[in-house]
Amino acid sequence: MAVAVIVAPDTEPVALRRWFAESCDIRNDAATLEEVAVFLRGHEVHSVAMVKEMMGCPHEEGIDYPEGEACPACPFWAGRERPIVG
Repeated sequence: MAVAVIVAPDTEPVALRRWFAESCDIRNDAATLEEVAVFLRGHEVHSVAMVKEMMGCPHEEGIDYPEGEACPACPFWAGRERPIVG
């Protein structure tokens, strides 16, 4: 799960945090959801936008794995189109 704090349209996030789970659907994990709430409260967030479906793996191309390659930790997403946001 990735959560970003964006303070104005068309700007980069001022904060970004990711949570990972190996054995459960992280979207239903109460402890993780509490951590997300604490993170958002800590940044005095007043409104939230989110998507219903999964957007892709949480790893970043060029940071967590080489550019142009599939994420080795998330073979499910290899070769799949990801939803376009915006």
